[in-house]
Amino acid sequence: MDELLTIEEMYAADKAAVSAGVESLTLMENAGAAVAREIAARWPRAGTVAVLCGPGNNGGDGFVAARHLAQRGYDVRLGLMGEMARLSGDAATMAGRWDGEVRSLDVGLLQGADLIVDALFGAGLTRAIEGELARLLAAADAHAGPLIAVDVPSGIDGNSGQALGTAPRAALTVTFFRKKPGHMLAPGRFFCGEVAVVDIGIPETALATIAPRAWENGAALWRETFPFAQPEGHKYSRGHAVVVSGGIAATGAARLGARAALRAGAGLVTVASPPDALAVNAAQLTAVMVARCDGAQGVAEILGDPRKNAVLLGPGNGVGEATRQRVLAALESPAAVVLDADALTSFADDPGSLFAAIRARQAAVVMTPHEGEFGRLFGRLGEGTMLEATGAPVSKIERARQAAAECAAVVLLKGPDTVIAAPDGRAAVNGNAPPELATAGSGDVLAGIVTGLLAQKMPAFEAAAAACWLHGEAARAFGPGLIAEDLPELLPPVLAELSRPS
Repeated sequence: MDELLTIEEMYAADKAAVSAGVESLTLMENAGAAVAREIAARWPRAGTVAVLCGPGNNGGDGFVAARHLAQRGYDVRLGLMGEMARLSGDAATMAGRWDGEVRSLDVGLLQGADLIVDALFGAGLTRAIEGELARLLAAADAHAGPLIAVDVPSGIDGNSGQALGTAPRAALTVTFFRKKPGHMLAPGRFFCGEVAVVDIGIPETALATIAPRAWENGAALWRETFPFAQPEGHKYSRGHAVVVSGGIAATGAARLGARAALRAGAGLVTVASPPDALAVNAAQLTAVMVARCDGAQGVAEILGDPRKNAVLLGPGNGVGEATRQRVLAALESPAAVVLDADALTSFADDPGSLFAAIRARQAAVVMTPHEGEFGRLFGRLGEGTMLEATGAPVSKIERARQAAAECAAVVLLKGPDTVIAAPDGRAAVNGNAPPELATAGSGDVLAGIVTGLLAQKMPAFEAAAAACWLHGEAARAFGPGLIAEDLPELLPPVLAELSRPS
């Protein structure tokens, strides 16, 4: 699995390597050599490289990279922030092995350079970049040649992905052992460009010491629990999903969710329809069934059949007391519950009552808010939350984790960097969602996929993570021009590829 390591966890990995007998100088040598190797693989004919070195270990990596690039025939200009005499530890040792000129950092270093290597700060920066250094990074960002970042682009927080003042956009970021959250979370994800993860000698056993709880979302995370069709299976063994429809003017969202649940493998799917929308829904549906459902009592009656074991509420349901009561009725049932859109916003004035109802049940609950809906339910954890002690931004992973723990549900916090978090602290960041998913109804399809997987008894965290990945892969297969109606029909080839033996 592709673990994501925080800055603190990466420090622990370095220490674990040293404890296992790998010298810290060896780690730095391997890191800088890997940066040079990755550059040479992509820009073998680039002549002049400007290497910008900071005063810490990131700068030490830069000195090593500069030496290896020079050995490969590149014309290297190296600029150092501060004075050589003030360097210490491994960085000072590696600076001593550089036999070229050491220049002061200024914009002149960039003139005529084919490539720029940003080895100023790396992931551990804790303050905003300002003043002359900010102007240098702005010039590097505007430079015509590619910029290669060592670890993360300077100015990007490695834990949250937030930009601290000025940060340049890299064509390539070379990082070590494992990615950090800041490589996956927006906006850092968009500053990093291609991310190459390289081996520098940290043993895999270091992960046992760290015990990370965050991953890049992918099949390795949930494949073992995925409900692949079995030869002895039948439609009743694959679960019965229910999607609650809105009124006659807002039925499309529920049908999108229902079609997605069916394509995700649920054996049966029923749209629970208000009386005024029965004819509209029945006219539009074929393999998906339609059942009359009048208010909260109707939801309770439908879910009173234990064979109907997963339900989606929210898409097109309307905001208000009627939706609140339908949600509370669903939460009193034994079915797994997915809450999206209006089912969440309807509790904006009293989220505590929703959380209490979730905590009182045993069956799974998955919430699928976007940032606006998340902020209405978890105001103090909304976008832009800062750590009181340091003033550093709280990562989207931590916000989702805290929300999941507070409400005792799996929280799928949507966006270009969707985070899936479980109440027990597990978290995954999804990285395959293309921009074409920013279209009306795509969230309804995502919620439907989650519901379909829950109907097949896939565990909630894994179901939410798998649904995100499937949703992204389907969209990537289509490309520009995608609309929500396309997404369920794109799932079969994605599922077929997933089912191939690895």
